[in-house]
Amino acid sequence: MRYDSEHKERTRARVLKEAAKAIRAEGPHRVGVAAMMAKAGLTHGGFYAHFASKDDLVVAAMSRMFDEASAKFDRLTAGKPPAAALRAYIDFYLSRQHRDARDTGCPLPSLSADLPRLGVAARRQFAAGLAGLTARVEGLLSALGWPDAEMLASSALAEMAGALSMARGVADPKQSDAILKASRNALKLRFGLVESDGASRARK
Repeated sequence: MRYDSEHKERTRARVLKEAAKAIRAEGPHRVGVAAMMAKAGLTHGGFYAHFASKDDLVVAAMSRMFDEASAKFDRLTAGKPPAAALRAYIDFYLSRQHRDARDTGCPLPSLSADLPRLGVAARRQFAAGLAGLTARVEGLLSALGWPDAEMLASSALAEMAGALSMARGVADPKQSDAILKASRNALKLRFGLVESDGASRARK
């Protein structure tokens, strides 16, 4: 049976969706092509109609992950003044919901540990995705009048990704929550985003 180009593109998108979830949850080296294709409702034999290799799949899935992360940022900040937008993004990023969404969350903490073992193309894709998220945070900081906004945005993302990674790694839920809260509060204090106690308690 012959399929049109739109069908092929939809199929590729379905594979990438499953690959992105699997890579976030398990890491790129533990993702099996056969199992991932099965989750997408496809046979292993159809893989090479869409990707030249597993490395090619990883790079394409990373691109999709960062597209999703950028779209999430845009949804969270749309229509808000800069301070409220940055506060909303920090609150989301360092939330229990994001911590527990290992297969759909930001790719920064999911991929960072594996990057040294990935190929050049994957590391370049990661760098491009990181630059895109950094630019979004930088835009908000610039709008708030912060000098050196790019440096501050890079630092803030590094702290958020690190805190999220540590919160996911510890076994004690209270310790995990405390890591998220400490980083969330520190970032908002640093950028002058602290709200009243009542508003802060309402989100916990």
